[in-house]
Amino acid sequence: MFVQTLNTPNPNSIKFLPGQKVSLSGPVEFTQKDQTSNELVRNILSINGVIGIFLSEDFLSVNKNSEKDWEDIKHIIISFINEYYSSGKKYVFESSSEIKEKENLDDIEKKIIQILETKIRPAVARDGGDIKFKEFKNGKVTVEMQGSCSGCPSSTMTLKRGVENLLKHYVPEVTEVIPV
Repeated sequence: MFVQTLNTPNPNSIKFLPGQKVSLSGPVEFTQKDQTSNELVRNILSINGVIGIFLSEDFLSVNKNSEKDWEDIKHIIISFINEYYSSGKKYVFESSSEIKEKENLDDIEKKIIQILETKIRPAVARDGGDIKFKEFKNGKVTVEMQGSCSGCPSSTMTLKRGVENLLKHYVPEVTEVIPV
């Protein structure tokens, strides 16, 4: 198996493409080993310097602290990914539970989520991350940046110039986008 790696705009995050399915239930992020029993995720989070792992449909993004150098840990991550899939496993993650169900949302929230999912999420995923809707209240949209986008120096610009402008254009009720 050949695991491709791609740099992201975040110097402390790399996108790993195993050429296999990764998450069957959409994006999910782990920052602590006790959040999952998955062997691959736990192994990667055990590496000194790794602070998070983000799983998407066909890639993993791994975040490290700034003290560690990628040259010290990248080959270990690739080795863990190869071992995992070589053992016959077809994917890393199967199920996730959404905090807020779509049917409990009002029309404005549904429109915001639709724009995030169709116009913004694909661009953010190319950089190894994800954006999740959290809340819409008093004109303010609260979102969570995940994966490579979490802690990325350019994520503030992405939110203000990209996400906020796009949402304001399509949903006039939106006045601001705030990250959590």
